[in-house]
Amino acid sequence: MVITDFLERNARLYGAETALVEINPSEERDRAVTWREASLIESAQPDAPYRRALSWRDFDRRANRFANLLLSRGMEQGAKVGILMMNCLEWLPVYFGILKAGCVAVPLNFRYSSEEIKYCLELADVEVLVFGPEFVGRMDALAGSLPQVRMMFFVGRDKPAYAEDCTKLMGFCSSSAPPVALEETGYAAIYFSSGTTGFPKAILHNHRALVSSCETEHNHHGQTREDVFLCIQPLYHTGAKMHWFGSLLSGSRAVLLRGVKPEWILRAVTEEKCTIVWLLVPWAQDLLDAIEAGKVELDSYLLDQWRLMHIGAQPVPPSLIHRWKQLFPHHQYDTNYGLSESLGPGCVHLGMENIRKIGAIGKPGYHWEARIVDEQGREVPQGEIGELAVRGPGVMLCYYKNQEATDEILKDGWLYTGDMARMDGDGFIFLVDRKKDVVISGGENLYPVQIEDFLRKYDKVKDVAVIGLPDARLGEIAAAIIEVKEGQDCTEAEIAQFCTDLPRYKRPRRIIFDRVPRNPTGKIEKPALREKYCHGRLVEAQISN
Repeated sequence: MVITDFLERNARLYGAETALVEINPSEERDRAVTWREASLIESAQPDAPYRRALSWRDFDRRANRFANLLLSRGMEQGAKVGILMMNCLEWLPVYFGILKAGCVAVPLNFRYSSEEIKYCLELADVEVLVFGPEFVGRMDALAGSLPQVRMMFFVGRDKPAYAEDCTKLMGFCSSSAPPVALEETGYAAIYFSSGTTGFPKAILHNHRALVSSCETEHNHHGQTREDVFLCIQPLYHTGAKMHWFGSLLSGSRAVLLRGVKPEWILRAVTEEKCTIVWLLVPWAQDLLDAIEAGKVELDSYLLDQWRLMHIGAQPVPPSLIHRWKQLFPHHQYDTNYGLSESLGPGCVHLGMENIRKIGAIGKPGYHWEARIVDEQGREVPQGEIGELAVRGPGVMLCYYKNQEATDEILKDGWLYTGDMARMDGDGFIFLVDRKKDVVISGGENLYPVQIEDFLRKYDKVKDVAVIGLPDARLGEIAAAIIEVKEGQDCTEAEIAQFCTDLPRYKRPRRIIFDRVPRNPTGKIEKPALREKYCHGRLVEAQISN
């Protein structure tokens, strides 16, 4: 079985039912649709957000049309096709069309600069690129400098001269399934690492890995035909897509929300009757802050059907979930751990029945194994800290065109995650920190996540990141970059006093008040902070021993 089989089954069984909804609260209602078959569903409310919907049947037909377009242009099995679009109703049909044609889908981060786009297109040997209007400026800068890209298809208005109109071309293509035989072991997709150590690496997966993610997600969260999944995260990332795979397997509706304001999230849950919402830590925190500050009135929304809130992509502060459960006591909660190298979330997950273990990332997921090892690959004793390694059907095939990096992370079928962790007596795994983020100060290992979790308990702290800064005597010292809640004043002395409850060696030696940057998947951009504070000018307070 391959992942496109699920789409074809849904089109056959639930053809007229809604598969996808796109909501863009910042758009005007009279914006023209980008594809002829799409419909703009009007609302009686004058401030109604831009909303489009797509049935399972039309989803499958569009995927077929795009697949047939690729085949008509001579694309052979294994050809790489890039996707550079914001979340929209066109994104998933394009992705599935690439797969149906036997080609390899290559989603690109929408934050990439022109230089990064060029690098990734060349690294992945992309021959065709599909892009949207938000990227015209970046693509203008690359025009004529991408000789290996044979075709560029544009989805949207005001097509640039160097690209072709995707909508128009698809109109001439058959909506029937293309005659391409797909194999589970065939190449399916290339995703890119977060690029925290320079330019990103290309991660190659096969069709079997996609199906395994589908099965894992459905096993963990039990999606039914009645569920409605609210997807806010960018579809180029494995996390968003693999969580949506639960909706694909169950034949249930999903809503693509283009925006993260608390009121937009709650309105979408209300109007679309969403039952499952996957959030990132900053969004959950913003939502709680807005409710607690009285900026959002829960009584204005209908949320009784919302059954599950889950979080992934980065360590989740236990204090955040305790706050959440106070406001939403009926919600089930889960956290999911994964990497693009393991095809997204699910290789470790907490489980909705294990709320008592808040703070843990959980146990090995469905069809997965996990262990914690030392530098020699030997399992460490229970409770000791080591590197988390996982094994399962979603492990990448390789870093494309990078055997050396592949050999560093794949060993005897085990994927070495680079995350330091420990396991308790019940078999639950707790993340300690990224291996490369450990701060070694005066010979002591400091794990920033532990310090961050402590500092987030202070009621004036909105977000925090702890990094190591060079120190002539100790080698490194821990510095805490603290983002203060809106409307609050906070001083170094307050933080220093609060930190007296930490062991002395764990107390941050420097406090910096600044915004904490996070990438689109919610991970703290620590390389950017190191670059800023290790090399830039810094106004800081020194905390005495």
